[in-house]
Amino acid sequence: QVQLVESGGGSVQAGASLRLSCAAYGYTPYCMGWFRQAPGKGREGVATIDRDGGTSYSDSVKGRFTISADSAKNILYLQMNSLKPEDTAMYYCAAAFRFNCDREAFNYWGQGTQVTVSS
Repeated sequence: QVQLVESGGGSVQAGASLRLSCAAYGYTPYCMGWFRQAPGKGREGVATIDRDGGTSYSDSVKGRFTISADSAKNILYLQMNSLKPEDTAMYYCAAAFRFNCDREAFNYWGQGTQVTVSS
């Protein structure tokens, strides 16, 4: 129902900023989100945004990351400020068509974009 294409990852120093983008092609999801997976760890939720603009963040990024969406262009963003080495991971964009933003609702995934933060 939707194809997701991420961009914007890279390698930066601690304290720097990056903005990730995710272009969505197809039907408009109810909820979109960013997830990340570090080497040897499970995939964790970073932030979500629903069709009404409601957002949620993991405690580890609250106050540093901001999720937003350009509905007209069907693009999802993740502004990441004050990056830390522990933010290093593959970041995935995901979409959910059920009427909630629970982790289990996300069933469409992008290919991922790597973010590496060095100290």
